[in-house]
Amino acid sequence: MPNTLVDIVTRYTDAQPAQSPVETPVPGLTFLRSDHRKHPSHLIFKPALCVVAQGAKWTTFGGQRFDYKAGQALVVSVETPALSRVVKASPTEPYLGVIVEFDLTVMREVMESIEAPPRPVSSVQHGVFVTHFQGNMADCVLRLVRLIDTPKAIPMIAPMIMRELCYWLLTGPHGSEVAGLVLANGHAERVIRAIHALREQFSEPVRIEDLAAIAQLSPSAFHRQFKALTSMTPLQYQKQLRLLEARHLMVSGAANAESAAYQVGYESPTQFSREYSRMFGAPPRRDVATLPATAA
Repeated sequence: MPNTLVDIVTRYTDAQPAQSPVETPVPGLTFLRSDHRKHPSHLIFKPALCVVAQGAKWTTFGGQRFDYKAGQALVVSVETPALSRVVKASPTEPYLGVIVEFDLTVMREVMESIEAPPRPVSSVQHGVFVTHFQGNMADCVLRLVRLIDTPKAIPMIAPMIMRELCYWLLTGPHGSEVAGLVLANGHAERVIRAIHALREQFSEPVRIEDLAAIAQLSPSAFHRQFKALTSMTPLQYQKQLRLLEARHLMVSGAANAESAAYQVGYESPTQFSREYSRMFGAPPRRDVATLPATAA
């Protein structure tokens, strides 16, 4: 891992203490920093390349855990709730991460321009994997990060680097997985379409038959392939989305516990409180009282 990447992320985050994630002037580029090991935190991952520049962390999607450290990257190809924890960090060597969000339109354009594109996997596989962060891919990310020092060059250079990064991902050792999941061909495409529908209507009652119809699969086949892609069932996925949104509403001050429960689709505040406590480890009011407003 080039020390330059660590140096740039350290310098940039030093100037914005107590803020993580840290937005950068480069579209789709975000820095993460933690000076201490953290308790597990719930969040929603978007399709992205999640690079560890220094330190280590783990992330679980449903029941599947991925460990990754400096010199590695987590590739997420489908928007999914997750539980994540920084496990190696200190004030002298903080955890440093770089997130590069995927632009699926650009990814498809690059895919179409490759003379011999990777053959997408035929079956639905898990939408997450860990890869070594090295070679051309590492060089692209480093050049993207360096652009923060030349803001006038960002509009011209950043899109070209992003296209190059897509190329190396698609032609690398995980190219078939990227093509099959990020670009969403075949069964994966239809399952991801159903996931998007569930994401947009998470506060409404869910019927597996309706989601299966979107995916053009039988309910049993859809259930099986949904779990293969996200490591959770559709109902578990919906529940995590509801609870994360309710937490956001309460932390931001937009709702109290009872109104948040109704807004995200719960009919019973008691059931909401019970499931919230199971997910976050404390009842809604007590949990929110311990969180900073920036958590919203």
